[in-house]
Amino acid sequence: MQQPRFKILLLIITAYSLASGCQTEVNVSTESRKEKAINSLAKNDSTIYSVEDAMKLNGLNGLGVAVFENYQIVWTGSWGVKDIESKEPIDNNTAFSTASIAKPITATLFSILEEEGLINLKDPVSKYLKRWKIPESEYLKDTEITFEHLLSHTAGTSQHGFADFYEGDTIPTLTQSLKGELPNYDSEIEIRWIPGTNWGYSGGGYVMAQMAVEDSLGRTLADLADEYLFQPLGLKNTTLKQPNEDGFLTNIAKVHNEDGEIVGTGIPITPQIAASGLWSTPSDMATFVIEMQNALRNKNNSVISNKVAKRATAIVTSKVLGGWSLGWERRYGFGNYDWFSHGGANTGVGGHIYGTMTGGNGIAFFGNGANTNRLPVLDQFRNSIIKAHEWYIPIDKSLKKEMSKELIEIVTGKYVHTLFGEEVEIINSDKGLYIKGFIGNGTNELIFIGDNTFIVDESPSKMEIKKNESDGSISIALIRNHTTEKIETYKKV
Repeated sequence: MQQPRFKILLLIITAYSLASGCQTEVNVSTESRKEKAINSLAKNDSTIYSVEDAMKLNGLNGLGVAVFENYQIVWTGSWGVKDIESKEPIDNNTAFSTASIAKPITATLFSILEEEGLINLKDPVSKYLKRWKIPESEYLKDTEITFEHLLSHTAGTSQHGFADFYEGDTIPTLTQSLKGELPNYDSEIEIRWIPGTNWGYSGGGYVMAQMAVEDSLGRTLADLADEYLFQPLGLKNTTLKQPNEDGFLTNIAKVHNEDGEIVGTGIPITPQIAASGLWSTPSDMATFVIEMQNALRNKNNSVISNKVAKRATAIVTSKVLGGWSLGWERRYGFGNYDWFSHGGANTGVGGHIYGTMTGGNGIAFFGNGANTNRLPVLDQFRNSIIKAHEWYIPIDKSLKKEMSKELIEIVTGKYVHTLFGEEVEIINSDKGLYIKGFIGNGTNELIFIGDNTFIVDESPSKMEIKKNESDGSISIALIRNHTTEKIETYKKV
């Protein structure tokens, strides 16, 4: 895995900026930040690694990244190989299977189709379906499933994710997928609660939405994405077409297991394209996120409108991880910026895209390795990039109020997430109150602002700590964007 020389990287960055129309100058500050980001990855024990070192340590075969700042791509990088057998090096045009990152792309596309008058996201999906009908359910007696429900994972649909297929396998149809006639499932997709009343990640919900649009418009989702998003944005290395279809990409990274071996043919086929069938590069995804950011500020956007960008990123529910919109995670607050993002993980490949709601900053990166090989590298790299670029807005400590000894005693201690089982700890020290493990594996300051409520440094959500007078139990509820929706997410142990 040979790390590109500094001057070569600079030429690549400049060439990409000119080709994409981003007339950016790469100055000394950006160069030094890039070097710091690449060479300052840190583990929990504060051991410092370079990207190459981290890849070797974790057995990750290949990695690509694009970093953008102030609405422009400022640097890119690629390391490692497309596959362990050919050892052909990854370059900036190498596409990866992006897995669930297809979901926010699909949700944004659907918002565009709504603006075009082709669908209505508030309509019952049953109005559009022709090949298959939603199973009867007691939960649908008074409430019908809409596109909004499906795209925000609030429809109550089952089928979390799907197995990958390869050349020579029998590829299921969308109908077979919804009927559960495929690996990992043995029954038809189910409805598990009244739509809109809860949250549960559902790839099956996206399959239902995909089928509804294709049935209604008589076109494949891949073709619609090409017409309304990929071609207008000039994303030449991005597609929802699959390896068994005409028009698939040729410069691609193959998937690898935990031992660094190619899985199957190395090129997964995903019929559930709305849920997990996107292929793309870090640079193309960075271009897409920048267009979303420009659309949010209604400046320099040419494909995605301000209305669509707001529609797709507006928080629909706070019942999970600090917030979810139509396809986008809204749970991160790195540097006290508000982010829209999404990750993806298919067998042996995946990545993440992050964009700030304001300021035009962000990251897109992918790696062709299993979760155990890839995630430690990407998480450290993300933190290193954010730190190197100094994407941080200080919290307003003027809001801080004094805490009573009784309240300090109540709030300090260990808590367990009621859904995911993750543990956090609130610690009282001479420097103040801190929470450990709430955002990744870091330690973040808590600022008490009254009414048992705290600002959490680098979190988009405020935190309310409550004591149940009936049984004495103590729990944490997250409050997002002044909403009255308070969800108990952690219980004190």
